[in-house]
Amino acid sequence: MKMKILMTLIMSSFFTFAHAENLKWLDLMLSNYTYPYPVEYITIETQQQELKMAYMLITPDNFNNKTIVLFHGKNFNGAYWKTTIEALAKDGYQVVVPDQIGFGKSSKPDNFQYSFQELAKDTKILLDSLNIQKTAILGHSMGGMVATRFALMYPDVTEKLILENPIGLEDWKLVVPYKTIDWWYQLELKKNYDSIKAYQLDSYYDGKWKPEYDQWVELLAGWTLNSGYTKIAWNAALTYDMIFTQPVVYEFKDIKCPTLLIIGTRDRTALGKPLVSESVRKTMGLYDQLGKLTNQRIPNSTLVEIENIGHLPHIESFDKFITPLKAFLKTIPTDHQ
Repeated sequence: MKMKILMTLIMSSFFTFAHAENLKWLDLMLSNYTYPYPVEYITIETQQQELKMAYMLITPDNFNNKTIVLFHGKNFNGAYWKTTIEALAKDGYQVVVPDQIGFGKSSKPDNFQYSFQELAKDTKILLDSLNIQKTAILGHSMGGMVATRFALMYPDVTEKLILENPIGLEDWKLVVPYKTIDWWYQLELKKNYDSIKAYQLDSYYDGKWKPEYDQWVELLAGWTLNSGYTKIAWNAALTYDMIFTQPVVYEFKDIKCPTLLIIGTRDRTALGKPLVSESVRKTMGLYDQLGKLTNQRIPNSTLVEIENIGHLPHIESFDKFITPLKAFLKTIPTDHQ
């Protein structure tokens, strides 16, 4: 048995190394990476600069006059919403999928003060340009924090809010020692294919890896091969600081619209785990508890727990994710004016 385990580890390491050796170099704007739908751009004038915000707009032939905006997480971009877009568009929903500034195919500024208010405001500018006055908002991971802020800032625009394994359900700065942006920057510079995959394997999938997850590692790791990776790393460090210093958990009580929580209960994602003691670490990112607690904090909210699924239900268990999402979207929205 020990020999079998050892051989499995050796073979796993070999294939990881081989995969890393064949890794594709990606440019800063992912112009050599194809998204599942055509990408358009809007110019955002903010913080004394002009920035390009990429987005996908999918309007089906059977458009039902309902729109939904999909917010990506920190380690992702709009591309990972492919199957979600397909399913929603099939049912007649118009889908808007932005890459936030600093992510995916959008601009990577040399200098930028990141805030969830800034990202929400940029998204509102995009929606205004598309003449979208009412929409459902869905946010995954860090996108859940952006989505929450959007709903708080624009309650008249947000018909419904859906949070899929959002981070920010707890205030990590209460237990994690503060680290400077420069510290996060140095940490980002050390990342490579193996370290990125190891993090996702442990935090997102609880050791249960499938070949189809490789593409989300490759997107991040491809950037590390770029001579301009320092700019990616700097923006990533700035967003770490945003996440730690701008909690939304204390304002869940102020959300006005109907809200759906889709929570994979096996998820253990929590930023800063390596910076705390083992005893503290065991209390962080417990989504089997955090989902229920957040359900209590958000008025007019519904909790759907997906057992034995991790940080990415729409990737790991699509059917169990899309079924409650569709059911929630079909319900008649309440008046929250």
